[in-house]
Amino acid sequence: MQYTLSRTRFDSPVAQTLCAELQEEYVRRYGGGDETQLGEDDFHPPNGDFIVAYDEAGEPAGCGGWRSHEEDAEMKRVYVRESARRQGLARLLVAAVEASAAQAGRKRLILETGPRQPEAVAMYGALGYVPVTPFGHYAETHGSIHLGKELRSQHR
Repeated sequence: MQYTLSRTRFDSPVAQTLCAELQEEYVRRYGGGDETQLGEDDFHPPNGDFIVAYDEAGEPAGCGGWRSHEEDAEMKRVYVRESARRQGLARLLVAAVEASAAQAGRKRLILETGPRQPEAVAMYGALGYVPVTPFGHYAETHGSIHLGKELRSQHR
């Protein structure tokens, strides 16, 4: 399957629909949604970006983005619809988020995930993400997994 990636405003209907589905996934896995406060401007260049993947039929299949977190970029809302899973789309989205953050001059990408998302934990490990100092809303939450990766500069 081929996917087309498109920069999208975080407050767009398609982005909000995908993020609502992701919150439903968190409720199924953890009993509640992600309580991290996000603003629609958090994902607006040059201090962030939000990307939606569309399948060959033009249907949204997944999303992901980053926002500024001090000197780092924080990856948020990486999600792939069930019908598009196990096809490499999550890796494609993560690579696009990494490239966008690097192009914006960020040196490191950080993220927070949890133990009830073993697929995500395994993928991030395979992509070179390593434990970092806990940060943000879930810094003190038992079991919260905080990962980061140094980014290659995209500047020439």
